[in-house]
Amino acid sequence: MSLNDQISDALTCIRNAQKAGHEAVSIKSNKMLESILEILKNEGFIESFQKENDKMKKKAVITLKYHKGAPVIQGIRKISTPGRRVYVSWKNIKPVLNNIGINILSTPKGVITGKEAKFQHVGGEYICEVW
Repeated sequence: MSLNDQISDALTCIRNAQKAGHEAVSIKSNKMLESILEILKNEGFIESFQKENDKMKKKAVITLKYHKGAPVIQGIRKISTPGRRVYVSWKNIKPVLNNIGINILSTPKGVITGKEAKFQHVGGEYICEVW
């Protein structure tokens, strides 16, 4: 696990757990990651998540979602990395796989989906894509 990019580590854990067919996965958590998980829950990509505090560590237990035995999350890709930040204007936000997936951005108005950012006319850091 890397020490710098908790979001990338969490997305990789989710992707691997889905491919392995696990029912739930436990990951380290922070405020931004909780916002991303809330979006994934609202968009129907995960069943639910619960925050847990173990002494000094914050964790989140994610219940993964399956449809007829197949994972709901077919792919998840981190766009902006600590070494290469990617920023996008609201005019340049493109749909993911013809609106099958979502893109998640960190904006001055919080962590929101690409559709919400386009509607609110706000750009920001392009965090990831999920489909």
